[in-house]
Amino acid sequence: MKLLPILKGDSLSLSFEVFPPKTSTSFESVRAAVEEIAELKPSFMSVTYGAGGGTSRYTLEIAQNIKRLHGVPTLAHLTCVSSTRETVQARIAEMRTAGIENVMALRGDIPEERAGEDRSLWDYRYAVDLVRQLKECGADFCIGGACYPEIHPESRNQKEDILRLKEKVDAGCDFLTTQMFFDNHLLYNFLYKIREAGITVPVVAGVMPITNANQVERAMKLSGSFMPQRFKALVDKFGSDPAAMKQAGIAYATDQIIDLFANNVTNVHVYSMNKPDVAQKIQANLSDILGK
Repeated sequence: MKLLPILKGDSLSLSFEVFPPKTSTSFESVRAAVEEIAELKPSFMSVTYGAGGGTSRYTLEIAQNIKRLHGVPTLAHLTCVSSTRETVQARIAEMRTAGIENVMALRGDIPEERAGEDRSLWDYRYAVDLVRQLKECGADFCIGGACYPEIHPESRNQKEDILRLKEKVDAGCDFLTTQMFFDNHLLYNFLYKIREAGITVPVVAGVMPITNANQVERAMKLSGSFMPQRFKALVDKFGSDPAAMKQAGIAYATDQIIDLFANNVTNVHVYSMNKPDVAQKIQANLSDILGK
């Protein structure tokens, strides 16, 4: 099932992101966690793709299992950084053979060993290059793209960032999913600006529950996210108590989602980090709101 009817519908949608194992030895534990989350019957699930394609062989298998065994629509990530056009074309062909209908087109993180290279020589400099290839390949994919409610770390300013985003949408992105954020007002301001710029595709709000204090530094490094004082106080108070921090982090994410739904942001994607208990508790907190 393609995601666009879900994202354009009147109903609220709650979805979860999972990631494949890094090694074959951890495949079974990851598979079990993913299937527990799938049993919650979310609106859809996305499956990430390792940097440089390191876990690509597991992405399709997990996405297929979610759809085949649980009937949950899936979104398979595809990154293009450091890859040749021939390699990406082969991966696209594998997705088509596997019956994948929804693709998240991402540039991906640049490997440290290639950070100093001349990117003008690369086949893919930006995600828009991958979007164009997906549109040209002849497959009828529903294509998603990433966006940053604050600013992409490599952009000079938000105006430039939004211009790049519109280029990606004009190339064929059917919807956008945001990077994590912890202050909903940043998202509302961003949505106003992109609508003013003519970007009208559905936007899925990405929320990450911070369930241990160590995640804070990683979240800031990944996205440069602004941490509001309310969130900082939560970490300061409960960060040294794992059980309390987990409960507080789930409560904070739940409050974020309720506020988003109340302000007509109808699609929320939770970066659940392969944690079935976190996904289950968030969905349970929203059960009457979601009608589940």
